[in-house]
Amino acid sequence: MPTISDHFQLLRQRQQCALIPFITAGDPDLATTAEALRILDRHGADFIELGVPYSDPLADGPVIQAAATRALQRGTKLEQVLEMLETVSPSLQAPIILFTYYNPILHRGIKLFLETIAAAGVRGLVVPDLPLEEADELIKTAANFGIELILLVAPTSSQDRIEAIARQSQGFIYLVSVTGVTGIRAQIQDRVQHLITDLRHVTDKPIGVGFGISAPEQAHQVKEWGADAVIVGSAFVKRLAEGSSTQGLQAIEQLCQELKTAITTQSLQPV
Repeated sequence: MPTISDHFQLLRQRQQCALIPFITAGDPDLATTAEALRILDRHGADFIELGVPYSDPLADGPVIQAAATRALQRGTKLEQVLEMLETVSPSLQAPIILFTYYNPILHRGIKLFLETIAAAGVRGLVVPDLPLEEADELIKTAANFGIELILLVAPTSSQDRIEAIARQSQGFIYLVSVTGVTGIRAQIQDRVQHLITDLRHVTDKPIGVGFGISAPEQAHQVKEWGADAVIVGSAFVKRLAEGSSTQGLQAIEQLCQELKTAITTQSLQPV
């Protein structure tokens, strides 16, 4: 499977904006997660971000927090998530980006953790509570296993910090569109456009925008502002959790198709 960087390069050559859905592993169960990965891969996902359930998810809003709690209550462990991924990832075209907090990495040991997730087919890693100042070891070790560490830029980041993160981030730069946690918002703030412009002045790396994007119109707007990728989490997690597993899978298939259409269409009619 290609690296995150290689896949973005291919998309840029095609002048395509990437769609990156996020789901929480183990909610409602790992069998459904496996099928969700296959469905997203078939229906427009260019990358897929998979969240490892964690007991203290400080960067996540109520929808993803609730999904993580449900998964943990059902006994979902990192080992089980990786076993599922090892089975599913060879059949996927979309590279997998693992979203996890730093404590599970330290608990297992950086080298062993990276070796294990690489064997399961993971190509990218997002660690939202990892400070830039402590990222160097993880970045260098991850490179040995073909994994790229994706760093986050917040709306409150200073210019100096934006430049430092842009230099260090691998694969792409994850631009957080709001101050606060993940979640569904009614609209995307205009300052995201300025943040994308600021990043363009200091790096040519791809820029993915996430946190708060839930509707096709929002995804289209972010693409029009110049983002290389649109990241959608809570909207997928919410739909997958509603009704039966079959209904949830149908709902995320439809959302994935709608979002993909939105970022490949030149203009959208207002709704």
